[in-house]
Amino acid sequence: MKKIIMLFVGIAALSFNSCIGPEGEQGPTGYSAEAEVFELKNIDFGYNATDGYTIYQTLNPRILSSDTALIYRMSGLINSTTPIWQLIPRTLYLPQGELDYDYDFSREDFTIYAGGTYDLGFTPSYVENQTFRIVIVPGYFSKGSQQDYSDYNNVIKTYHIDESKIKQLN
Repeated sequence: MKKIIMLFVGIAALSFNSCIGPEGEQGPTGYSAEAEVFELKNIDFGYNATDGYTIYQTLNPRILSSDTALIYRMSGLINSTTPIWQLIPRTLYLPQGELDYDYDFSREDFTIYAGGTYDLGFTPSYVENQTFRIVIVPGYFSKGSQQDYSDYNNVIKTYHIDESKIKQLN
């Protein structure tokens, strides 16, 4: 009798184990599992008395809360095909005073700020016609990493970013 009960228990366990239930919820869409780069090319900072000089942009698609955003400013060119990228935040020491570039970001947007110890309107070349690259690095890449983010070209190489696929934001 015990053998028959054990046989039925075994058959029942196998049949319950092979049942297929309803499909679970679909995971989030629109998120990238790869590092990606967006570019703001030849953009001017807007100005208002409350916030000063800013550039505001939304991110579409949104990024994950574990992701990080790195923003680089093109500070010049070595030649027509070789830009010089500087990671911000950054302080420039000019004859007029100090000029600071900074930024903040969320899952949905980012803001780049320019401020200084003088009226930035006196140096329009630092707040007009600027080019920035925004690198989104998925959070799982940074776990345990001691990456040097100050070198844009090293970041592109490390995260295998194809620069021909940079998305223009403006």
